[in-house]
Formats: sequence, structure tokens, C-alpha cells
Amino acid sequence: MTQLSRISIMALLAASLAFRNDDDKHRSIRHDAPSDNPFSNASPLPYHVPDFRKIRNEDYRPALEMGIKQQLMEIAAIANSSAAPTFINTVVAMEKTGQLLTRVNTVFTLITGANTNPELQQVQEEFAPKLAALKDGIYLNTKLFKRFEAIYNNRLQLQLDKESKRLVEYWYEQFILAGAKLSDADKTMMKKYNAEEATLTAKFTNQLLAAAKAGGLVVSNVDELKGLSQADLDNYAQNAKDNHLQGKWLLPLKNTTQQPALQSLEVRATRQQLFEASWTRAEKADSNDTRSVILRIAHIRAQKAKLMGFANYAAWKLKDQMAQSPEAVDKFFAQLVPAVTAKAKAEAADIQQVVNEQKAGFTAAAWDWDYYAEQVRKAKYNLDDNEISPYFELNKTLENGVFYAANQLYGLTFKERKDIPVYQEDVRVFEVYDKNDKPFALFYCDYFKRDNKSGGAWMDNLIGQSTLLGTQPVIYNVCNFAKPAPGAAALINFDDVTTMFHEFGHALHGLFASQKYPSLSGTNVARDYVEFPSQFNEHWALDPKVLKNYAVHYQTQEPIPQQLVDKIKKAGSFNKGYALTEAIAAASLDMQWHKMAATDVVKDVDAFEKNALHITGLDLAQVPPRYRSSYFLHIWGNGYAAGYYAYQWTKMLEEDAYSWFKENGGLTRANGQRFRDMILSKGNTEDYNTMFKNFRGHAPSIKAMQVELDLPAK
Repeated sequence: MTQLSRISIMALLAASLAFRNDDDKHRSIRHDAPSDNPFSNASPLPYHVPDFRKIRNEDYRPALEMGIKQQLMEIAAIANSSAAPTFINTVVAMEKTGQLLTRVNTVFTLITGANTNPELQQVQEEFAPKLAALKDGIYLNTKLFKRFEAIYNNRLQLQLDKESKRLVEYWYEQFILAGAKLSDADKTMMKKYNAEEATLTAKFTNQLLAAAKAGGLVVSNVDELKGLSQADLDNYAQNAKDNHLQGKWLLPLKNTTQQPALQSLEVRATRQQLFEASWTRAEKADSNDTRSVILRIAHIRAQKAKLMGFANYAAWKLKDQMAQSPEAVDKFFAQLVPAVTAKAKAEAADIQQVVNEQKAGFTAAAWDWDYYAEQVRKAKYNLDDNEISPYFELNKTLENGVFYAANQLYGLTFKERKDIPVYQEDVRVFEVYDKNDKPFALFYCDYFKRDNKSGGAWMDNLIGQSTLLGTQPVIYNVCNFAKPAPGAAALINFDDVTTMFHEFGHALHGLFASQKYPSLSGTNVARDYVEFPSQFNEHWALDPKVLKNYAVHYQTQEPIPQQLVDKIKKAGSFNKGYALTEAIAAASLDMQWHKMAATDVVKDVDAFEKNALHITGLDLAQVPPRYRSSYFLHIWGNGYAAGYYAYQWTKMLEEDAYSWFKENGGLTRANGQRFRDMILSKGNTEDYNTMFKNFRGHAPSIKAMQVELDLPAK
């Protein structure tokens, strides 16, 4: 997939609250947690949603401190109990711990990702090692583990229901993989490594946000921006003004290597400048240079794997994933790399032909690809993004497209609620009604880019679903679409449309959670399974029934012409070689970093990256990795270490699942209900391979993916 997703119900990292009074930044941060702290008790608002009108920067630190202290006390009570361990007094008791910390940390995660500020970035870096220590206080607690181990060993005699048995097995596996059976000396070393890694991960996240903001391309002469639309020019001029750069244009950096403007910029020198600004954003030998942090994180992870008895970090981390081993991932990619790189090279030849025909006199480079690829696309498919975007107005796409598909498949309806407090003025909130017309969840959406928002797009929970805790799901989607000028329509391209459907697929996975225990609920699943529902949901963006309902011209209200739809579908296969190669190159970088042995000595990030791409056959000069090591947020900051392959792995799952839909009537309520019942509502209550096989009728097959991508089967 081409967009970033982040699923992190209990993420340790976050960043800040943006709407506040101007004098807030001058207040000192309290270190106690008085009863008037907004996190001290469950919110009285509907669904217990946070009251953002009352939350201030200074509320987070005391609430986090009290939350950690409270959960440690709860853990100690379980571990030190004189009563014999039972499922209720140990496993269920564990599920009930940490409710204060969850309340504050879910909000902290949202705000620090979507609306941060320097004050809370400081809190973020301060608490990263404390939260890591809390995790160690659970999983490396010998007394606590012994209680769980006793229950695990006796689980077959306890007559537990299916979900409860799964919960016992889940907790035991988490203890084992965290190091519960290490010696005391090794546990001490693991705690040291965990604390340092957490600190560095938080530092990397904040460095990268600053690097992206500082790395935007500033242009002084509008002639250098020839080819951009007037709307883009106005937007970039406003960006410059917002950053106190009068009479200039500021092109901000997207989180990926390639930048949207490269598709339109006619001046080659400007394209190169923009590409290099992106490529070197975190390698400027200043305070935002992430390379030394990366080297240390990679080394720490290799050392942790050695402590655990694994050859490398990837082998350790894939033990509880669907793939289960790096070898399985390597085998999977071996079926793709030769075909996708061949496809990319063929596309490069088409691009070079256009360059030659125009007598430009150069060999196309990475910064030329999007510009000339767009010309190839127009020539082959007569398709122009400026022709498409008027039919994709953001709000109509959301309400008449994304929501409509959810209604047709699952019977959901949505009503906007303007009485729910939000953390930023652009955020919208909808109440979600089930097929029986009963409200059961809230959905927040935050779509526009801000300088203090992390790049990419993601979903998460503000409130997780659990019948044990009596909580209903509160879900949010965050994206980074260009905000229109005041009064202008919010027009998006088809990639953005796909992103909206993708992130809402994650939302559906969380909305349909129907678990008793929070640890198994909703999107709390393996990395190489969690992208399955999101990528599957993308298919409905071009479903004829859905498309007809939302793709109308924002001015004339005329539906999108079928001729244009046909062009979009035909062009869908265009540039696939490039897109797949850049994604797999990034996944390969991730795997190579995390297959490092503890004895390996790496001193140069760039040299390692170059060699890693070379040995995997992914070192195509014109096709750089989607994320370079120095700005690869997924793997150094967002929990995808040794897991970025998941996007392609789940592509296999979702294409196979969608082929079932095509074989059984496509978009129908009956089919949607079956997918909801057998996939979306299951959480982590069953083995992933079994769950998929029960739905599809066979084990996951790569064939549907190869057909969709027009790749020869190997």
C-alpha cells in the first residue's frame, strides 16, 4: 500500500495539544495529580470521551505519573497475592489494571501524533523510558509470571470458554517473548536496553517531525514553480507566510521519499532540489540528523534478540506474527521481487523514451520519474488528476462514499455530533448506528495537514471496546491532505480517496470489535494481519454502486462520466512496478536492519542502506525506497520494526478475500455480514491462519495478488 497506517492502542509515544489559550505556554507543569485533573476519573461525556475543552498541557505529566504508579500497585497486588492463582484473580484482574494510564495515554498518543507542541514533546521523551519500565515491571516480574504460568499449564482443565482460553495463551506468549524466563542478570540487562530504546525512539520521532518541517523547499522565484496549479501556488505561498517567509513559496515535505509536486514541476532543477530536500531531510548533520539514533536503536535491538536466544531481532519479533519467521518473509518476497523490478525497469524505459523524444538530453533520474510518468500516463490513458479531482470533494467522499459503502455492506449509519469536544477545529465527530439503529460508537476524523502533525495516515482508539470494562469503541482516523484556501472546496485526488477508504477499513475493524477482554479486542492483532481489513476496504472506492453515490462534480453536481471511471480503472495498473518496488525496497531495508546479528558492527547508515538494497536486487537508481532509513518512521518510531513487509503480506490476504466477494455477488449485505462475523468482529480471539481459512475456504494464496498486480506466477 502507498499510505502509512498506525495502529497503537497502547502506544508509548505521542505529542501535543494544539488548541489552548495563548497564556497556557507560560504556565508551569504540575507534578501532582489533584482530583481536578481531567484524567483522574472516567469522563462523564458520552462514551467517556475526553473533554478536550478542559485538558491542558500541564495535565499530562501528573496523570501519566499517577497512572504508572497506580498500575504498578495493581500489578503488585496480583503478583504478591497469597491466594492460589486462578483465572479470575490473576488473568481477569490483569485485564482490569491500568485504566487511569489508558485514559491519559490514549489521549496523549492522539495529541502528540496529530497536534503536538514542544512542551509535550519534552513530556513524551521523559515518559518513554518510564512506560518501558512499566512494561518490564509486568513481563519481567517473576512472581507474576509464575502465577500466569500455573494457569497456562492447567488451562485445559479449567473449562474456560474459547475467548478466555485464548486470553491465557496470549498472556503466556507475551510473557515468554518479553523475557520472563531470562536469568535475573539478563532481565536487568533487558530492562536497561528497553529503557534506552524507548528514549531513543521518542527522540527519533521528534527529530523527524522537526526535520520534515525544517526541510521543506523554499522558493523565491515563482518561475521555478512552473507547472503547478494556481491553487497549489496559493497554498505554498500561504505556507511561506505562516512561517514568516514573505514573498516566497514553501513546499512542505510529505513523509515519503517522492513528493506530490514532483509530478507537475516543469523546471528540472526545482525537481532535483525538492527531491534532495526530501532525501536528506534527516541527514543535515544538525540536531535533526537521525543517523546516530538509528544505529544505536538497531544495535540495541540486536542485543535484545541475543539475550532472548534468537539469531536476530526479526526472528524474535516474527514469532507471534502470521508469517512467524524472516525466512517466510524472504520466501514471500522472492515470489515478487523479480517480477516487480522487471516491471519497474520496463516503466523506466517508457519514461526514458519520452525524455528522448523531447530531446531533453539527460538520463531520467529519481526526481524525474513522477513528472515524466505523468506524461506517459496521460499519453497511454489520457488521464489528468486535474480532470479527476473535481469529482472527489472530501466531505462528499466521506459521507456519500466511505460511509455509504459501510451502510451497504454492514448496515451502519452515521450522524454528525457537534456537541462532542474536539482537539482541533478541523476535526469532525460522528456517532455510529448499527443495523438495528442503535448507537454503539463514535468516529473522529482529522484529515488536513498541519506542521505539528506526524506524516502519513493512521487509525487508533480513544476508547477501546470491552464488555468486561463496559466500554464501547471510540475510533479516530488521521490523514495529511492539503487544506484548501478559506471558502474553497476540499478537492482530493484518487490516491487520497483510497487513503480514506483504507483508514476507515481499520476503523471498521475497531468498530466491530465484540470481545470481552481488552487485550484481544479489535485491532489488537498481529502486524501482518492488521492491514488486511484496511486494504480490503479500498476495493469499494471504485465499486460502481458506491462510486455513483459520491463521485459528483463539486460545482455542477454531475456524476463522474463512465469514460473517466474507465480511465481511472485502466490507469490503476500504471506505474505498479514503481509503486511495488519502492514499497518492497523499504520493507527489505527494514528486514535487513533487523536481521543484524549482535556481533555486527555498522557505522555508516548510508553504506548499510546501499548494500542492503544491492544484495536484495532492489537497488534501482530511478526507484528509491519509499522510506529511506533516516526517515523511516514506521520502523524506528511506530512499532513496525521487522514488520513493514506486512503491507504486502496483507495485500495477499485481502486480494484473496476480495476474490471470494467477486465469486459470491460482490457488494451485498449478506456478504458484508459474513465478513463482519468471520473477520472484522473476531479481534485476536482465533489463530489468524485459521480465521482466514474459515472465511476463504483455503489457506492464503498469492495467486489473486499476482493477477491483480499483473505479475507472472513463479
